[in-house]
Amino acid sequence: MKFNNQKVLITGGSSGIGLALAKKFMENNNIVIVTGRNLSKLQAVQKDLPKINIFQSDVTDDAEVRMLADDIMEKFGGIDILINNAGIMNLVDVGNESNDLQKQMQEIEINFNSPIRLLHYFLPQLKKSKNAVLVNVSSGLAYVPFAQAPTYSGTKSALHFWTKGIRPQLKPHHIKVVELLPPVVDTPLAHGADIAEDDNLKPMPTKELADIFWKDFIKGKEEITPGISKQLKLMSRLAPNFIFKQLNKQPIPNNK
Repeated sequence: MKFNNQKVLITGGSSGIGLALAKKFMENNNIVIVTGRNLSKLQAVQKDLPKINIFQSDVTDDAEVRMLADDIMEKFGGIDILINNAGIMNLVDVGNESNDLQKQMQEIEINFNSPIRLLHYFLPQLKKSKNAVLVNVSSGLAYVPFAQAPTYSGTKSALHFWTKGIRPQLKPHHIKVVELLPPVVDTPLAHGADIAEDDNLKPMPTKELADIFWKDFIKGKEEITPGISKQLKLMSRLAPNFIFKQLNKQPIPNNK
């Protein structure tokens, strides 16, 4: 793989993990394109990072993703690296019949369906690249579900297995497939779900996560497990019931 002078597309790149990864790739002399639904947030990022390229796009909208692929092809001649990072988390009590069903459906659409959609429409560009890489950002909760966020955990587990499944299929096309499985990270996503307040899940700063990712990425690792994610992976194999109980000591919230 090459690690500089590559054209990198990062979804959900206006904040959190996506923005930290964008900065890391820019530090290493890559052309970085970030997308998001909120134009004002993207413009604020571009004000701080004038060399970054921004596109307003909704990863759940088929037509917008097709248009994004066309626009990037026209402006940049395609991409070399696709980072599927956009994601949301909600705390859900499925035993509460008044919970918001649409929020759960939206989680599935953004966290799992959208990476499939992005790969589909950007596959022709990746096939043309000599150094193509697909990076899927899932979660350490793909190994052990967090009962307060069952839909989120389910989507990340699905993304994890989809990533493993497509790796041998993309290998003949010379597309390397990498998965980043973060622990809880100090981002608006974690704080919005109040997950950062759980003593079992101490947030990792986004810069630290990006530094760990980059170190393992340039080593050629296919599955990157920073922080507690490494322990979750190991314990999910050695003592799955024990680690599930340890992770889920907090009571389920009563979301009325």
